[in-house]
Amino acid sequence: MTGHPEVGTATLRHNPLNAVTATVERITYADGRTAVRKQLQSPGDSTGPWAASTDPRHWNYWRRELEVYRDDELRQRLADAGLVLPEAQVEEWPDGAVLLMEDIGGTSGTQFSLAEHAALTRAFGRWQAQPATNRPWTSTGFLRDYSTTREVPWQVLTDDAAWQQPLIRETWPSQLRQAWNQLMVHRDALLDLVASLPRATCHLDFWVSNVIQRPTGDLALFDWAFTGDGALGEDIGNYIPDAVFDMFWPVERLPELAETCIANYLDGLHEAGWRGDPDQVRLAVMASGVKYAWLLPGLLGRASDPAHNAYHRQVDSRRLFHQRGQALMFVADWCAEALNRARR
Repeated sequence: MTGHPEVGTATLRHNPLNAVTATVERITYADGRTAVRKQLQSPGDSTGPWAASTDPRHWNYWRRELEVYRDDELRQRLADAGLVLPEAQVEEWPDGAVLLMEDIGGTSGTQFSLAEHAALTRAFGRWQAQPATNRPWTSTGFLRDYSTTREVPWQVLTDDAAWQQPLIRETWPSQLRQAWNQLMVHRDALLDLVASLPRATCHLDFWVSNVIQRPTGDLALFDWAFTGDGALGEDIGNYIPDAVFDMFWPVERLPELAETCIANYLDGLHEAGWRGDPDQVRLAVMASGVKYAWLLPGLLGRASDPAHNAYHRQVDSRRLFHQRGQALMFVADWCAEALNRARR
């Protein structure tokens, strides 16, 4: 990217389970400048819930990010809304590719204040107010296909012993078991509801670790591997609880974060000329919490482990389970409210 030789590399945090991603690393060149190199690999023999795909409509299509960074119209639409798609060079070969991206410095979304979350979701609304674009490589059916293929011990949901584990009994709300059972009973209805709502071009991995605010205030978005069709508001429904699940926002302030993000997202939509029904957007935000149906049994299955991680870093187990338990209750209430509103 600079024409100078590389003098150092450092591996960056990423999802090591995803078969599409071989490596993500920061490169340092001899002149002191840096870049981010992301190496992608074709499916090969990958299997399991994170297997890569050659189907351009599959949520984990291995070439999608290459197409995103080459899409000048998407880049311009984001810029018009106040968002940045990092500059990138693309190099391909038969069984893989490399994205060499500008290394954007600034404040990670993991450290955002409430005001910064507000600014981001407002800009996101301005982007998604624009008519949805369909490309041959954009994903379809992400919410259902991703959320129903996670490998977790579903059977523990009905296992009394699992719910009596000390870490669960002492940190989770007593009403969570019944609330999650209801979410599971109505999971297909929730997925159908989200699929029936107004559509948008969605990021589909919109969360705090995939955004950086430059010192200038510009907001850069990363990790576009799942991009495609989704409900208007679905990305916001992911962004809000995920900040708590990975312990980048305190659950005690989750209602405040939700209210702020939803209000600013709607304001952004209106600023860009959208004149749809805000209640349908709120429905999508709440009902899309069904994506996390798999998370609770996954936590039940790991509650007796000697140590626990949040986003690939070890954290205090009691605090993690307390934060996630309260956030799961919030999501269950969201989903129940979405179903009640849809029936009216």
